[in-house]
Amino acid sequence: MIRVLVADDEALVRSGLRMILEAAGDMVVVGEARDGDEAVAAAARLRPQVVLMDVRMPGTDGLAAGARVLAAPAPPKLIMLTTFDLDEYVHEALRLGAVGFLLKDTPPRELAAAVRTVATGQAILSPAVIKRLITSFAGRAPSRAESARDRLASLTAREEDVIRALARGLSNAEIGRELRLAEATVKAHVSRLLAKLGLANRVQAAILVHDADLG
Repeated sequence: MIRVLVADDEALVRSGLRMILEAAGDMVVVGEARDGDEAVAAAARLRPQVVLMDVRMPGTDGLAAGARVLAAPAPPKLIMLTTFDLDEYVHEALRLGAVGFLLKDTPPRELAAAVRTVATGQAILSPAVIKRLITSFAGRAPSRAESARDRLASLTAREEDVIRALARGLSNAEIGRELRLAEATVKAHVSRLLAKLGLANRVQAAILVHDADLG
């Protein structure tokens, strides 16, 4: 069973998320939190595998609470819950190490699938949604774009091909088909380039590519 903590200041949202997740059959909501401070304490006490964290909460908001949760030893996987009017906050959350985000109106089946995905150590990269987030903020600061391009300059030509495809939301299998590489080879390239760039996951890699205006 996948252990999940739900943090949202609205009781109705928390209840709905609990019902959806526990109906999936392979996950259990081990706790709920009404604000960021409660979420940090609950994550430390209950040791969930995945935390669903609302961005906007009273007191300590989801972004600050998420940073504290991720700073703990052996932290859980963090998914931010949001709406598009909070894109910039989610963009920063992905930078600090969140593995993705979900809109609050995500269909139940997709919500459960997303939790399963991150529980296995993968990041959520929806081409239609994540790219909208990233491209909304990429390129605004020339210094950031230049810094991103400098970091990517360390990659080989093949690694650059892989990270560009990754930034478009393609899976390892899809990248392999596009670049005519074995899926295992793609996986090795992804692991190597993440280590080389000092990135935690595929979402951060995608952000870096879009910051460099290469996506």
